[in-house]
Amino acid sequence: MGSMPLVPPLFPAGKEPLPPGFTEEDRQNMQQAKKYQDYMTMGMESCLAKTVIAGAGGFAIGAFFSLMSASFAYEDPLLRAQAQALNTRQKASEIFKEMGRGMWRSGKGFGKVGALFAGIECVIESYRAKNDMVNPVAAGFVAGGVLARNGGPKAVVGGGLAFAAFSAVIDLFLRRETSDED
Repeated sequence: MGSMPLVPPLFPAGKEPLPPGFTEEDRQNMQQAKKYQDYMTMGMESCLAKTVIAGAGGFAIGAFFSLMSASFAYEDPLLRAQAQALNTRQKASEIFKEMGRGMWRSGKGFGKVGALFAGIECVIESYRAKNDMVNPVAAGFVAGGVLARNGGPKAVVGGGLAFAAFSAVIDLFLRRETSDED
């Protein structure tokens, strides 16, 4: 059998010719790095990882918002009158404890909402095998209903519709096309 022109040579996977200056050890290092990259990609695409990341991000945002709003909570004259009996160190200690409790409470709430929404959206996206506007709207409806479940059927539907609308607006904002004329 002679050589066939215009047909590219075929090599077994992992035995392709190396670029000039690369050794077999470099090939092994590149394959190892590719393997770890594939593991990271699989992990980041998993619903569990997305849920955990969204929960942690929600916790951080909630704690930050609580920290920012904590400065307004201590301007209440009733709290100031009550704090007159404490010395400066005790006042500061009480303020920081209250700020910490508020940050924990708010962070937990935001984290739960973020994890719930992200987990539901990921499951819906995995089931549908599509990434479109239906996923966040459906996930928003389900998450809103779950969050309002203790308020009765009207609250479940209302919470679902409100969260679905909010999710749609946020997703439309994030998916909008940016102009090339920036």
